[in-house]
Amino acid sequence: MYADLTVNQFLDALASKEPVPGGGSGAALGGALAAALVSMVCNLTIGKKGYEAVEREMEGLLVESEAIRKELPQLLEADTQAYARVMEAYRMPRASEEEKQAREAAMQERLKEAAEVPLRIAERCARVVALALPAARMGNKWAVSDAGVGALLAEASLQSALLNVEINLASIKDAAYVEGMRQRMVSLVEEAVRTKAEVMEAVHRTING
Repeated sequence: MYADLTVNQFLDALASKEPVPGGGSGAALGGALAAALVSMVCNLTIGKKGYEAVEREMEGLLVESEAIRKELPQLLEADTQAYARVMEAYRMPRASEEEKQAREAAMQERLKEAAEVPLRIAERCARVVALALPAARMGNKWAVSDAGVGALLAEASLQSALLNVEINLASIKDAAYVEGMRQRMVSLVEEAVRTKAEVMEAVHRTING
């Protein structure tokens, strides 16, 4: 499993000529890093003097950020598997008309799966952006920059994951499905960009006193 590799091993795999891991996997890893940063802010706040009033809220944030941090590596693996299944369908025989139809049906089904996995990655990254906001506002002021980095990484990872959705949607013939996916994507981006701006405002306000 790619998630079990060392950092250097994963980077070597990402840089290789093999098609997986690829951009979707990189987006999932970026989102996991972002979630870990939100968790760090929580851990540097919980139990610290002067932050007793927000301890319960920070504990709740920590539970959620940790759940996402653990889920995203699983989605990293799912992304590589979805791509492999698309390639399996692509290699199906197409000598007869029946084979062509079977191949096309399999391709369309697996392209949808390959689009949905990075969309789930994007959704988790969007949630990390949302979690970074209370972390930046309530968390330990000496870790506020980490909340900002978490938001920036998560939003970039979201946008990156959506590129992998887009490339699969381009080959899907189900117009209603494609439109529904695009609407979900637009909503995710708009909310994440708005929230990221709020996070950065809180971060700079704390840093600048």
